Amino acid sequence: MTESTETRCGLVAVVGAPNAGKSTLVNHLVGQKVAIVSPKAQTTRTRLMGIAIEDDTQILLVDTPGIFDPRRRLDRAMVAAAWGGAEGADAIAFVVDAKGGLGPKVLPIAEALAERREPKILVLNKVDIADKPRLLGHAAKLNEQFAFDETFFVSATTGDGVPELKSALASRMPAGPWHFPADQVSDATDRMLAAEITREQLYLQLHAELPYASAIETERYKEREDGSVEIHQQILVERESQRAIILGKGGQRIKEIGATARAELQKLMGARVHLYLHVKVKPGWEDDRGLYQEIGLDWAD
Repeated sequence: MTESTETRCGLVAVVGAPNAGKSTLVNHLVGQKVAIVSPKAQTTRTRLMGIAIEDDTQILLVDTPGIFDPRRRLDRAMVAAAWGGAEGADAIAFVVDAKGGLGPKVLPIAEALAERREPKILVLNKVDIADKPRLLGHAAKLNEQFAFDETFFVSATTGDGVPELKSALASRMPAGPWHFPADQVSDATDRMLAAEITREQLYLQLHAELPYASAIETERYKEREDGSVEIHQQILVERESQRAIILGKGGQRIKEIGATARAELQKLMGARVHLYLHVKVKPGWEDDRGLYQEIGLDWAD
């Protein structure tokens, strides 16, 4: 980008059902990891902005929680965050799991999007593992019912189709100054990023053993004089049995979680990280207003 080039900058809301691959897609569009990824649905809890650059255009990608039928306070806060992320967007990218197909989680979102005025782009993801005839059928049905402005077939995992999608998103961004420095890839603070990386390791290492009733609370975040970072986090669970799962036999599991999270953070932050994890049983943590603020969600009544 040169001084004489007219810059463009805009907001794209990335929405979809849980486990559609939204976070993986945002990471690929940005060019590096800014959102945690897990095979477990509803991994993303809050709005997280990834910042992508395409020539003279800065694309602010809001990675939203998956939209689903909320039952708990936390669920309602997550769904509110998803729809809130679409407010004021210059375009909405509706990500659909092409392998999973259309169903009760996908069609209601498409119906809600049809009522919105923002340009809507259909992104059929996971084409590398989807059946091609079914894939084309999904695209035809969604466009017939809801008339999307554009349709793209991508694999957020392999990157197929992502450059074309990125160019199309950039072309829809309005003229204006960039909102962030060229080298910034996310609006997340290092404190928030640290909590998200630890939560990602909980999901990846414990799989189905640990329910969603867990959260990460950063008690202390300090930059040391030698340039390293000291982080103290509490892993909140509702029951003692869940605490035992995270600790593992002889504390081995939490050591593995901490070691992997530490390595990931050091790579992302470019500094040595001292990570201290503690598991705390806190029944009803979902009703703690302060914790909602900590994890970036609005209180949901």
